[in-house]
Amino acid sequence: MDDPLQRQACQTDLVNRLSTSQLAIAACLALATIACAPSDTPKSVDSATQNARIALGKRLFFDARLSATGEVSCASCHNPRLAFSDARAASQGVHGKAGTRNAPSLLQTATERNFFWDGREQRLEAAVLQPFTNPVEMGLADGALMQRVRAQPDYRADLQAAYPERGDAIGEAELGAALAAYLRSLPRDRSDYDRHAAGDRDALSAEQLAGLEVFRGKAQCASCHLSTGAPATFTDDGFHHLGVNDAAIAGRVAQLLQELPPPGPTLGRTVLSRADIAGLGRFAVTRKPADLAAFRTPSLRNVAATAPYMHDGSVATLEAAVDQEIYYRSLKHGRPISLTVAERRQLLAFLQALTDRDYVASAQP
Repeated sequence: MDDPLQRQACQTDLVNRLSTSQLAIAACLALATIACAPSDTPKSVDSATQNARIALGKRLFFDARLSATGEVSCASCHNPRLAFSDARAASQGVHGKAGTRNAPSLLQTATERNFFWDGREQRLEAAVLQPFTNPVEMGLADGALMQRVRAQPDYRADLQAAYPERGDAIGEAELGAALAAYLRSLPRDRSDYDRHAAGDRDALSAEQLAGLEVFRGKAQCASCHLSTGAPATFTDDGFHHLGVNDAAIAGRVAQLLQELPPPGPTLGRTVLSRADIAGLGRFAVTRKPADLAAFRTPSLRNVAATAPYMHDGSVATLEAAVDQEIYYRSLKHGRPISLTVAERRQLLAFLQALTDRDYVASAQP
């Protein structure tokens, strides 16, 4: 294994080679793009209409006809039986194409502020539409999604019920809102930990309770995976470095900066087709040196059901992921964190307690 301290020094050197003007210009362009993004705050509707939008979103989510080959749906990469994640290291889209990123669980989208591993989208309604036109995912041409939906007679009643006031004006924005409504409706925060947080003293075993103490204390997991709040999100919504696969960008940051498209669908297509661009992490969005190779902190809810781990799926098991997190947390704090065999076992037992019990019911189209 490469020396992580050496990697960190290399990463700093890579950033230092970029001129101040290069970074300043790129950062301004990135921030301007983000600042100009419109708001998609869901508007209040009656319960019948909201339920119709959720039903439409669920139908869209499971419909493989909405891909270039007719074989890939949203559920292909976000399997409800796997807490809406993917067992592959990198998801496989149309024509057997594999991307560069591991598909994260979608069960916590209602509480998330940034979407995709690099946080390039802040609006769920927009984020859910990007995979349809990504050539590595569902592969439709721009504008083809609405054409596909309108070509299916069985969608007419669903569209009318979900957007009775829109008529023929229904477009992709409405489809995105319906998909977002469905994802926000998914059951969440119903784990053994939530029962414990609500006062059920029997919800966690003695080993899991000990693991919670390790999580919040010695292992320092809660410094990034926050366990406060009601319900706790188990993420700080931030972006952090773990030194995962830095080799893809070593010595090439200045060159890659010149090749970066602006944030948005085009960036998403590039990220999924090029491992070197994907390795830039949050930097690809902000162009800030501090964000080089930093990735979004995922929620640890349902973590036991969502292997493999990390943004590229390079860590196969939960045990290995815990070991890697502890290792890099030790580097961050400048001192080793040495868990005993018992403490490691307790921590893993606690992470099992973050699994929701109801999401499998959402597995049927």
